[in-house]
Amino acid sequence: MRRAGNLLITISAITPAASVFIMGQQVVQQAGTGAILCFIGAGLLALATAYVYAELSSAIPLTGAEYSMLGHTMGPSWGFMALGLNLFQGAISLAVTALGLADYLGVVFPGAPAVPVALGVTVATTVITILNIRLNAKITGAFLLVELATLAVMTGLGVIHAKNPIIDLTIHPVMASGAGLTHVSWAAIGLGMAAATYAFNGYGGAVSFGEEMHEARTGMAWVIFASLAVAGVAEVAPIVAALAGAPDLKAMLHADQPFPAFLLATGGPLLDRAVSLGVVVAIVNAMIALGLVNARYLFCSGRDQVWPRAANRWFAAVHPRFHSPWISSLVIGAATLGCCFLPLDQMVILTGTNMVIIYAGVSVAVIAGRRNGSTARGHYRMPLYPFWPIAALVGLAAVVVADWMDPKEGRPGLIANLVVMAVSVAYYQLYLRRRGGWTLRGADGEPFGAPEGEGLGG
Repeated sequence: MRRAGNLLITISAITPAASVFIMGQQVVQQAGTGAILCFIGAGLLALATAYVYAELSSAIPLTGAEYSMLGHTMGPSWGFMALGLNLFQGAISLAVTALGLADYLGVVFPGAPAVPVALGVTVATTVITILNIRLNAKITGAFLLVELATLAVMTGLGVIHAKNPIIDLTIHPVMASGAGLTHVSWAAIGLGMAAATYAFNGYGGAVSFGEEMHEARTGMAWVIFASLAVAGVAEVAPIVAALAGAPDLKAMLHADQPFPAFLLATGGPLLDRAVSLGVVVAIVNAMIALGLVNARYLFCSGRDQVWPRAANRWFAAVHPRFHSPWISSLVIGAATLGCCFLPLDQMVILTGTNMVIIYAGVSVAVIAGRRNGSTARGHYRMPLYPFWPIAALVGLAAVVVADWMDPKEGRPGLIANLVVMAVSVAYYQLYLRRRGGWTLRGADGEPFGAPEGEGLGG
């Protein structure tokens, strides 16, 4: 596929509408109108990390993404930590997304059961991920148009009903407290920024399709920056517009679901249902895109002979007609089905800080790659090096501190991900290293750095 196809899938993986109505609402509940500062800060952090991904993906455009990047630049133990984190959060995050579908489907079909709905959408999206990547780009592109139209409606309503000055909302943020409003603390801004950072997550997933994209080394940076730019506008604009256009800001901030409350107050019940359907489409679209990404993590590990011999053969299998990693797609789908039966709140805790750790890893990896020359083949080199990776690490450290100070969700999530990292390193050291080691392979199955082959079908 071309750059545009990768762009459509990558934006779908970021899923702006679901990010606004799920993560964005959480930020508003945590930080009130301080959500504007949270998203601005998260956007700047995302920009710094995007420069990191652009340089690494230009040099290492493999389906393993962070696993391949860290393994190539810093060694096997680091690569396996990234692989463990990616596989750990893959099925869980898909299950969380699927279970959240019933909340918005329930607006149109009251009483929709969460688990059966999640199981049904998981089966359907898994089948779609087996199809050819070009067809998937068209499917996600069509869904994405509906998703962006939904956000445009919300933005338009906010602009039409604008009454709360944006500058005051930003400089003097307020949040719900008791029966009234109170000023937002910096601690609340920090927690809100952690959630806002997750809302932008997904632009780095573009590299997962590097072997299925024409001229990936020269075009990947464009896809990453373009997807982040679209996501930034599509997420920040409706959030700011809703806060500015709320007829009763206090009522909105006290609502269990602030954005549907805004839509109901400004657009009426019919429009509220229509937007809810748009969010349903966005969630389905996100599951397709994320399923595509996660299957390629597993495919790449199988090609690198990470697992026992039979498992490697299955995970690395490519469909003869669709040229997709079809068995890996089915395995990710089956794992997601199993996770749908786990408690939702526990799964949210488990995946809470995964992305922050991954971002920190790639930021260190790009510095290591410059120092040891392992990224010298890359076509794109970030400007102002090493400002961007250092800025990303500083920002990520602040998010980690905010997570650690939250004993209910942030700290347990951080500890769980540290355990996954330790288990991943132990797997390499105690099993794979003794079996003969690990070799990162390119698209042709040869050790990475050899002449490139065809890899997955386009």
